Amino acid sequence: MRALSLIFGILAALGLILGLLPLFGWLNWIFVLPPAVLGLVFGALSRDRTATTLSAVVAVLAALRLMLGGGVI
Repeated sequence: MRALSLIFGILAALGLILGLLPLFGWLNWIFVLPPAVLGLVFGALSRDRTATTLSAVVAVLAALRLMLGGGVI
């Protein structure tokens, strides 16, 4: 579970880098938030603090980017 959580967290972080660019904020809905939430769930199940923290930080940054861009009201 720990490895799966880290994989989801890293994939979400890579998607977040692309989603921070202008006009690519919509990628946060598709390629960042779902894997980050899955990574958060798997990290909580495995009780791994590193994977859970990575996924939580990525999810918060993606949500912040969506709020700033008007994607979440």
